[in-house]
Amino acid sequence: MNKAEIILQTAEYVKETLKEAEGGHDWFHIERVWKLSKKICESETADYFTVELGALLHDIADSKFHNGDEAEGPRRARVFLTTYNVEETVIEHIENIIANISFKGGKVAAEFCSKELQIIQDADRIDALGAIGIARTFNYGGFKNHQIYNPDIAPNLNMTKEEYKNSKAPTLNHFYEKLLLLKDLMNTETGRKMAEDRHRFMELYLEQFYSEWNGVK
Repeated sequence: MNKAEIILQTAEYVKETLKEAEGGHDWFHIERVWKLSKKICESETADYFTVELGALLHDIADSKFHNGDEAEGPRRARVFLTTYNVEETVIEHIENIIANISFKGGKVAAEFCSKELQIIQDADRIDALGAIGIARTFNYGGFKNHQIYNPDIAPNLNMTKEEYKNSKAPTLNHFYEKLLLLKDLMNTETGRKMAEDRHRFMELYLEQFYSEWNGVK
């Protein structure tokens, strides 16, 4: 089976696996990250096959939905890729991408780095910004039954990894604890440019939100 066929089979596997997933982490999120990764890859020197596989499999078992188990995603990816006789070096690379892509509070030192990871990480973070990012954030907040906003609960900008994973804070706090920080964490020039536009949109949204909340508009 050639690489193009493996990519198509991977897409089908992910689509089937995530058909019942929460709306912000479903197949459509994967598809957007896949497209964004390919776009960013056009301006970078990287292994295209690894980028596509990594983008497709990066959330195959997000630890948020698997009792915090961060090993489940890499394990599932390995089992699937082994079935198609993907080279061991590529499989290991995909495992490392999945294990190191997430935000984790933004203060956790990376244990692995590659251009392919940087591209997919930028794509994943871009999908957390702008109109799509806002929709995903409130969808997840509703899924977890979090308050939309509570002015008495301030954002925590110094959370540990465990505090970040277990946070039950109002959804709006997530803008300050993660989303508005992403623009300055981009790895690639293309990612930075795309993030800046979406970042501005979120700032405008927050201005409108507070105006409406306070009865100004």
